[in-house]
Amino acid sequence: MERQFNVPPVVFPSGGNPATGPHQRRPSAPFQPGPSIPFMSFDVGSVPASTSFSAPIYGGNIGFEEELPLLEELGINTRQIWRKTSSILNPFRVNPNLHEDADLSGPFLFLMAFGLFQLLSGKLHFGIILGWVTVSALFLYVVFNMLAGKNGNLDLYRCLSLIGYCMLPMVIFSAVSLFLPQGGVVIFAMGAVFVLWSTRVCSRLLVELASCGDEHRGLIAYACWLIYMLFSLLVIF
Repeated sequence: MERQFNVPPVVFPSGGNPATGPHQRRPSAPFQPGPSIPFMSFDVGSVPASTSFSAPIYGGNIGFEEELPLLEELGINTRQIWRKTSSILNPFRVNPNLHEDADLSGPFLFLMAFGLFQLLSGKLHFGIILGWVTVSALFLYVVFNMLAGKNGNLDLYRCLSLIGYCMLPMVIFSAVSLFLPQGGVVIFAMGAVFVLWSTRVCSRLLVELASCGDEHRGLIAYACWLIYMLFSLLVIF
């Protein structure tokens, strides 16, 4: 004897029933966000396209076109170095106003050039040159401040800058000595001329830029003469 069970009919959400006909799904309306769900609108076409790279940087104050050159950002002013060099080339018309702002970029170039010319003559003096310049700056700084007393205003940085810039005649002498016979009278005579050139320029700049140096001009010139005489011996011997 067979037993029958009552099975409830299956009702699909779309209302179709496979027992009664084909299943057809009604098209649903697109999703509409409710008022409780916040949405942001992104309109790409409303944003203006940028065609240049002049966007402000560094806090929005300076653009790419208004940036300083790399050398000036590093504290190297090539125009100022050239003006100082041009003033030293004429020992009778030295402009002390150009040397009020001390720097070490020009002196470093002159010292490297001096060592390079010495290297071309077969002498490796880079370490000696840098060491002697440091000792010479300390020597001149102590001598000047002892002569000026409490009123002296010469600092070591300015002293090192002036000695380095006044090395330009020594650089020229080192270059010229490559074409002169070593140990002759000519090289000694030219060495004396270039030493006097450097001494005159350095002593005048020290007297003009530092106070209380006019009354001790002779002693300051003697100290400068000792310094550049020492460097000329590197070239001669």
